[in-house]
Amino acid sequence: MQKLTAAQIREKYLRFFERHGHTIVPSTSLVVADDPTLLFVNSGMVPFKDVFLGHEQRPYTRATTAQKCLRVSGKHNDLEEVGPSPRHQTFFEMLGNFSFGDYFKAEAIAMSWKLLTEEFQLPVERLWFTVFAGDDEVPADEEAERLWVAQGADPSRILRFGRKDNFWVMGDTGPCGPCSEITIYIGDDLAKMSAEGVNSDDPDYVEIWNNVFMQYERSTMKPLPKPSVDTGMGLERMAMAMQGVHSTYETDVFVPIINTVIAALGSDAAHYRAHFAQYRAIADHCRAIAFLIADGVLPGNNGRSYVLRRILRRAAYQGRSIGFTRPFLAEVIATVIDEMGHAYPQLVDRRGFILESADAEEQQFLKTLAGGINRLNAIIEQVKTSGGAAVPGEDAFVLKDTYGFPLDLTQRIAADAGLTVDEVGYDAAMAEQRGRSRAAAQFKRGGDADIWADKGLPSTEFTGYTATSGEAKILALVAHGDDVSSAATGAQVQVVLDRTPFYAESGGQVGDAGLIFGPAGTVRVEDTQRPAPGLTVHYGVVESGLISAGDAVRAEVDSARRADIQRNHTATHMLQRALRDVVGEHAAQAGSLVAPDRLRFDFTHNRAVEPAQLREIETRLNAWVRADGAVAWEVMDYQAAIDAGAIALFGEKYGDRVRLVMIDRESGLRSRESGAGPTPTPTPDSRLPTPDS
Repeated sequence: MQKLTAAQIREKYLRFFERHGHTIVPSTSLVVADDPTLLFVNSGMVPFKDVFLGHEQRPYTRATTAQKCLRVSGKHNDLEEVGPSPRHQTFFEMLGNFSFGDYFKAEAIAMSWKLLTEEFQLPVERLWFTVFAGDDEVPADEEAERLWVAQGADPSRILRFGRKDNFWVMGDTGPCGPCSEITIYIGDDLAKMSAEGVNSDDPDYVEIWNNVFMQYERSTMKPLPKPSVDTGMGLERMAMAMQGVHSTYETDVFVPIINTVIAALGSDAAHYRAHFAQYRAIADHCRAIAFLIADGVLPGNNGRSYVLRRILRRAAYQGRSIGFTRPFLAEVIATVIDEMGHAYPQLVDRRGFILESADAEEQQFLKTLAGGINRLNAIIEQVKTSGGAAVPGEDAFVLKDTYGFPLDLTQRIAADAGLTVDEVGYDAAMAEQRGRSRAAAQFKRGGDADIWADKGLPSTEFTGYTATSGEAKILALVAHGDDVSSAATGAQVQVVLDRTPFYAESGGQVGDAGLIFGPAGTVRVEDTQRPAPGLTVHYGVVESGLISAGDAVRAEVDSARRADIQRNHTATHMLQRALRDVVGEHAAQAGSLVAPDRLRFDFTHNRAVEPAQLREIETRLNAWVRADGAVAWEVMDYQAAIDAGAIALFGEKYGDRVRLVMIDRESGLRSRESGAGPTPTPTPDSRLPTPDS
């Protein structure tokens, strides 16, 4: 067996599949675009979800990636598991090869066998293979079993398991199918190897690769006309197997980071062995911190920002528990950047901002921590005075929610005072908050996605980049929440056309408004949304007459309103350029509102913009507006746009072909950004108003 570094494993994997006709697709951001069900990319297939569902077309049918992933919840991914567990991380890299209706089981299994046994030279006698055992609904995957044997696998080391371990589903609808996992035995004594260890908690058995065969439609369990393949190999686990160690934290992925923690603390190997869980948690969390900030997330109180804050503060208090009395995370994160920057250049590009942001949050937490300890000491005193034996669970939860105290820290401090913590009460308070969060999230998303998810409608063709009107056909009609064949004057309707010039709300830009003229009636469109992937829905009211599904119609965007939106869209590009010029290149867009009458621009920065900087930004923008000039766009390959200096906006989802929005002014402005919403053509009536107009 070869002993490869993690970087060598990554490179060998990608190049192997490139030689077998796969396109190497760069990792996407950890931040998921256009999917409210996920905070972060948590598997290699997430960036291809719409491709597998048939909502998106790519210029290739075979892909391979090394995808950044983050998991902070779910089975085996609770933060408290990171550190004590020998192989669980928050941040990890997932290697994958994918077939979108191209090859299937035979070729996937053949390539898997060749990569493992020839390229990586893994000992065949240590490999185990699992396949789906079958049930009342789906037969056993005997095909995969035969294919492994044909490659050379020992039939006695091919095991069958049920749905829990060997069947994959995306959801209630969509593709699903059996999977075949590959496990390697890393124990020292082959004589002790047995089938019972596979899919058990025995640390000598490590699952290194999973091949998912998408061959059924979940709602009907009928075979798909074009089955696909999704695979995932955890890089850190593969490094553990190939480097002959028993923990991912003993690989070259983590050893340099842990050594930095030891050096920063001035400790030694003996101290590490006594407190390995804390050292490992710090190393893992610093990787997550570096990549999250590089991808535009800053610590805060909501959503992704709160997850980052939790991770960073947990790393800080783990450091305190092993002896740190000063901020230290930036030192450790610097090593992460040094180790990972060759594979992920954005770490190097944003190095200063990452380190500065992490240090500022850690220093703030240390101040908060002191207040939390004072609060906990007061609670402990109250409990003792009243003759109690436990810190109330509700108080423990408030400490976590307000001061960032994890439960285990409260428990340790309480134990030092001879008390326990009411975990039942703590869990109840936690559940109550989660319930409120879920209700708020569900309210925010609304129910329209459910209305349109299962109608089997084709993706809507968007024509609005070059036109504000056009002929179309009504494919579906909903009135007052129900499917209808027609709707009369006064009805609140949702209309789906086969093609439309109406831009659906996306990337902060509001949806278009206008009119849809049918042969017997007219709809006043008040908003345009995309409640399901690829599907544009026009929301409005039947202004006169009758409209019906199947009608040939003319769709006309409110051109004056569109022009106002376009001007504000252009202004966001200009503001982005000015911010980066004045504040720094790290000042990436983190959100926006682009409406006809106003715009809002959110951006990542770790402190308030200084008054002098605000004045400079204003001066630049006014000069650029007065100078006027061309706004142009061009469709090109994503990487070519980035190479041309384009800025990819935070949280936006880009395909392999993107629109590059280019704004040039004689006054010095040169803006290159990837954009989605319509932008003005360089005509006099679509230019930005001057500061005096």
